[in-house]
Amino acid sequence: MYSERTGTMEFRAVSAEEITSAVKKLFMDCNYFIGKDILCALEKARDSEKSPVGRDVLSQIIENDRIAAEEEIPLCQDTGMAVLFVEYGDKVCVDGDFDEAVTEGVRQAYRDGCLRKSVVSDPVFDRVNTKDNTPAIIHTKIVKGDKIKITAGGKGFGSENMSAIKMLTPSYGVEGVKKFILDTVFKAGPNPCPPVVVGVGIGGTFERAAQLAKKATFRAIDTSNPDPRYSALEDELLGEINKMGFGPAGLGGNTTALGVNIETSPTHIAGMPVAVNICCHAARHASVEI
Repeated sequence: MYSERTGTMEFRAVSAEEITSAVKKLFMDCNYFIGKDILCALEKARDSEKSPVGRDVLSQIIENDRIAAEEEIPLCQDTGMAVLFVEYGDKVCVDGDFDEAVTEGVRQAYRDGCLRKSVVSDPVFDRVNTKDNTPAIIHTKIVKGDKIKITAGGKGFGSENMSAIKMLTPSYGVEGVKKFILDTVFKAGPNPCPPVVVGVGIGGTFERAAQLAKKATFRAIDTSNPDPRYSALEDELLGEINKMGFGPAGLGGNTTALGVNIETSPTHIAGMPVAVNICCHAARHASVEI
């Protein structure tokens, strides 16, 4: 903030301990308490599901979420890999290493919260469990202000493994975009534990599209893309996905997805990258502003 007394810009101090404590709570909360948007969507889907088996599965999911919240135990045995999107104010000063403070919060959450540790240190050869679910995946964006906003989620890999990216060219047009998204979800079938949330990232570069798709899964499913064209596309894709018939738990029905969220970014004249990140119904995420 600007100080009239000194005529300089002043920074707001935030302790590393505060970051660690906030991150710990975020990961425990998102693993214990299902989001209101997801719960409402599950209840709505149960009431409109045509398949008796599908209705029963949805009822069991809702009951599971209720028990998890009441007893403060994980919604699912796969408590995910820790992913965070951080909006870091340019007038904030943390008295320590920010990434290490975040990592310590993840470590404490998975240790003290009885959350499954699922991270291995080397992806190909050793594959030795790090035993504390670290390191986290941290996406940091510097923004104006003296606050830090952290959105955190545990991404399970039953659904993560069903995700895909394709470097489309502009000639594919919107129909090509739709075909790739629908083909990806159809190929996934029952594997990502439907009903799912489908995050779509369009534009940017190879890595930017994937990041946008992940960020889209963190967006509440009772919201829409602010661009009416993409909002309409979200609705159209959701309708087409629910016609596929996989249904809850892949046992048949008209509820294969709870929502489709699209995020976009400017891109190169020669490209149209599209990434699809699939998330199961335990769409774990929570946010806090420090």
